[in-house]
This record gives sequence, C-alpha cells and structure tokens, in this order.
Amino acid sequence: MTKYRKKPVVIEAIQWTGDNLETVQTFMKPDKPIRWTDAHSDCLIIHTLEGDHRADIGDWIIRGVKGEYYPCKPDIFEQTYEPA
Repeated sequence: MTKYRKKPVVIEAIQWTGDNLETVQTFMKPDKPIRWTDAHSDCLIIHTLEGDHRADIGDWIIRGVKGEYYPCKPDIFEQTYEPA
C-alpha cells in the first residue's frame, strides 16, 4: 500500500465560543448562512459540501480551499493545524 502525506494548505478558521455568533456570521459571510435557535443555543448548524453538520461550542469552523465551510472538533484541529 502506498502512503500519502496531506499537502500543506493555509486555511482560515474561527472557534465557536457560544458568545461570538455575530463574529462567526461575519467570518462565514452572508452568502453562507448558519442556523441557530434559542432552543439549541449551544450549537450551530453549518451547511457543508456533505450536507448539514453540527458545530458545538469549542468546535472550529474552517473555510476550505474552495470557500466551503465545515466544523472541526478541537482535538482534531489541534493535531492537524498550527498557526501560519
């Protein structure tokens, strides 16, 4: 089996803290809406290329290389990314 290494790519990301909805919305721009309700104030629903995904407080929201958005758990983010 051949092994492959992920190409280095610089991404932009913001961490959802539960108190920064407006900042997250600005990061994702108006054309990429997120869903949030008072009933579920501890999470965001983000439309990704694979469908809707939940971002819990503490998760990172990543803007991918093609302008797509997706959530990432903090432990995976820490293992995968470092400041550029």
